[in-house]
Amino acid sequence: MTENTTKAVSVYAEANPNPESMKFVLNTTLLGEGGSVDYPTVESAMESPFAQELFNFDYVSRVFIASNFVTVTKNSPVAWAQLIPELRTFIKSYVEAGGPIFLGTPTTSTAASASAEMSADLSAEDAEISQKVIDLLENYVRPAVEQDGGNITFRSYKEGVVTVNLQGSCSGCPSATVTLKAGIENLLKRMVPEVQEVVAEGITL
Repeated sequence: MTENTTKAVSVYAEANPNPESMKFVLNTTLLGEGGSVDYPTVESAMESPFAQELFNFDYVSRVFIASNFVTVTKNSPVAWAQLIPELRTFIKSYVEAGGPIFLGTPTTSTAASASAEMSADLSAEDAEISQKVIDLLENYVRPAVEQDGGNITFRSYKEGVVTVNLQGSCSGCPSATVTLKAGIENLLKRMVPEVQEVVAEGITL
């Protein structure tokens, strides 16, 4: 008889500033360190059987997966207190059973990929500023945003304006605009004098 060495998976729920999102933290790895994936629709989650299964719950409207947690956003007025036990049980059972998280290697958002995607026609000065911004986002901003169940990725820098993308719980969060302006923009302005403004894709001020 072969000894069962399957590791017991623990899952706990952690609230974040977005009342419509809940972060489920595991004691095991779902995705390589530093990477994350954001699925705003079931159609966008074709590479992740795990995310697709979560979308089968009719109240799930968005799934965000990072190193050791998954953030679920709901579109239902039902309180989280009623939904958490069901989701926690599903996540624990799925991962313990060895269900596939991804089909192949997922398309993740990382600082490295942001650097690689920087437009080749940037001037040397803009490329240098962009890299400074990426480093600051990665080292100072992203860890705090991940604590809240989300992610921030660099999109572009042009004429003093930094454009970022907010994912997971940060997308649609009522406090995201305040965080963006009072926190992230102030930090970047202080550390990189060339930065005049920070805007987020999909967020209207």
